[in-house]
Amino acid sequence: MHALTSNRLKPAGVFETHLHADFVSGANELASQTGVPIFAPSEAELKLPHRGLRGAESVDLQGCEVTALASPGHTPEHLSYVVRSASGPPLLFSGGSLIVGGAARTDLISPNLTEALTRAQYRTLHHAFSHLPDETILYPTHGGGSFCSVGSGGERTSTLGRERRENLVLAIEDEETFTNWLPTTFPAVPDYFFRLRAVNQSGPRLVREIAPPRALDPEEFEALRARAVVVDVRSKEDYANGHLPGSLSDTFRDVYPIWLGWLVLENSLLLFVTDGTPLVRILEESLLVGYENFGGWLSGGIEAWQSQGRELRHVELADASTARKRLLEGAVSLDVREVSEYQAGHIEGAIHIPLGSLAAKAATIPRDRPVVVYCGHGERSSTGISLLESAGFRDLINLDGGVGAWQSAGYRVE
Repeated sequence: MHALTSNRLKPAGVFETHLHADFVSGANELASQTGVPIFAPSEAELKLPHRGLRGAESVDLQGCEVTALASPGHTPEHLSYVVRSASGPPLLFSGGSLIVGGAARTDLISPNLTEALTRAQYRTLHHAFSHLPDETILYPTHGGGSFCSVGSGGERTSTLGRERRENLVLAIEDEETFTNWLPTTFPAVPDYFFRLRAVNQSGPRLVREIAPPRALDPEEFEALRARAVVVDVRSKEDYANGHLPGSLSDTFRDVYPIWLGWLVLENSLLLFVTDGTPLVRILEESLLVGYENFGGWLSGGIEAWQSQGRELRHVELADASTARKRLLEGAVSLDVREVSEYQAGHIEGAIHIPLGSLAAKAATIPRDRPVVVYCGHGERSSTGISLLESAGFRDLINLDGGVGAWQSAGYRVE
């Protein structure tokens, strides 16, 4: 809504390409606030008011023609939309069927459907858009680097001509080769991906229907802790300097909602420890992954908690030299990055457990030695440390700056 009003634009409709697994759709919210219709694939069988579309159907909207293209692969019901106006090149809103430098993954429905969806993705990539000219502007659902897609990089737009020249998924001409290769490129799947399709199909609740969190003094906050998850959205530095025992470190940044959804049980009561980040932004990002049960936030922050003499815990935030010293003294190193990152280079002898699997595999980590935890920069390792602390580990060290700082200090990786 802010983007619309700040640019003095009025929406004419909301178009869904597919049932999303990575985030709760904002279509219902936008339609409720503006009164515009929702257009969605008929095969998605949405339970909220909408107009269902099938491939080759067109909609005229205020001088623009929007044509739906069947583009299954990422999901069975997937549609892409071509927008044409009196001037300029066509615009292709491709959803997850084609993104800049890649395509969206095909394994989010069921293992039994992955091969069939991968074959459908191949046919979509090679045939669904073949009639569109090279100058067609591409607007995918998101950029590369998402857990929902194959490909890397942060670019959000491209042209079909550029993708035809440069996109690896379009360069593979043989369907069998493509079908065998594509699933091997998928990163781990966040657990919450398998519940949000149903949320989006039934229609998420409107924001006005969800009770906002209350400001809680330390005594009120403490009274709720036993039945809640405390989410500490502050920086890794602030978390290390002092945090509530048992709290989850999830620094507020672009991937905040991904880790919230991956690590916190559905329907959990959430309590927040903040650092000045606008509360409305934290709530918006939490709602994006389906969390609606907000208990409150700590009024006065850590300072108020500490002023009452309540317990705080601390973590050593170590530079590369200090971390190496701790390792030489007998500490173990724990790499919480994804498989591809670990394979690209890791500290010699490191235990590798991706962050999303850490809580379930914490028992495999030695408890009789200090643990140096690292990632790419230090935020995921801070989250990992908070999980280990909740599992009873105490002598924990966060490698500040992650493996990049380790290499910059001149220490080898393998």
